[in-house]
Amino acid sequence: HSQRRLDKSQPFVDATLSDGSRLHVVIPDITSGMYAINIRKFMRRIDSLSELVNRKVMDSATAVFLEACAINGYNIVVAGGTGTGKTTLLNCILASIPMTERVVTCEEVFELQVPQPDHVAMQTRLESLEGSGCIPLRELVRQSLRMRPQRLVVGEVRAEESLDMLLALNSGQPGLATIHANSAAEAVLKLCTLPLLAGENVTTHFVVPTVAAAIDVIVHVQRDAQGHRRISEVRSVTGRLVEGQPEHQQLIAWNGVAWVHNHVSRPLNKGRSDRVDAWQVWQAVA
Repeated sequence: HSQRRLDKSQPFVDATLSDGSRLHVVIPDITSGMYAINIRKFMRRIDSLSELVNRKVMDSATAVFLEACAINGYNIVVAGGTGTGKTTLLNCILASIPMTERVVTCEEVFELQVPQPDHVAMQTRLESLEGSGCIPLRELVRQSLRMRPQRLVVGEVRAEESLDMLLALNSGQPGLATIHANSAAEAVLKLCTLPLLAGENVTTHFVVPTVAAAIDVIVHVQRDAQGHRRISEVRSVTGRLVEGQPEHQQLIAWNGVAWVHNHVSRPLNKGRSDRVDAWQVWQAVA
């Protein structure tokens, strides 16, 4: 289905099966005499924030706020560990974007389910046997900006492509992404360090204020010991720097029993669209 190569010269493969399941295979001699085949099968498609409310992943006030952020065009990063439901949450946020918008997605392997009719989906490509033809995620992000996207979506930010994503978001291009992080605060820190992998000429003096200006909302999801997935925290990046780091304030937090909503001041770098003011919505539902 994904037309990806698996042999001695390329002993790893990350692909999508025909039913949408995620496949990862490692073969000997990388493994010890056996094939390591991992298949991540997804539950039935969950395609709205209201369904996540019904499953107690979030409360209704959080869903209303995230929907307003999606409609408005705020830059949202979904953070969490492996298997916590980042992609599912991102899919549900994408479903809140107006159907008339053009969405361009960049992924290592096709996973996102985008309902908008005007959708361009791109995935990376491994190099051929001759050692050519490799298309990394960073190149996809660069090419996407030539496709007139109204929303740029990066399936998962892992390395130097984070710099190109931040540059796009900082130029007024609305976007969304996921990232592996243990908390919303650590997601901000990681976004400040990953772009340094892009080259020696990229410094924290450039990256940190770019993160502060480009990112609007961080949503952290987690899975507890019983296997329940839920939003653990939502933070807003204010646009200011405090002690050389982007300032962020907690909007929502799970206290072990319920979600606590905090009334905070309006961030500086919000309000890119006049369609829906997410911060007026927040004041109404918090």
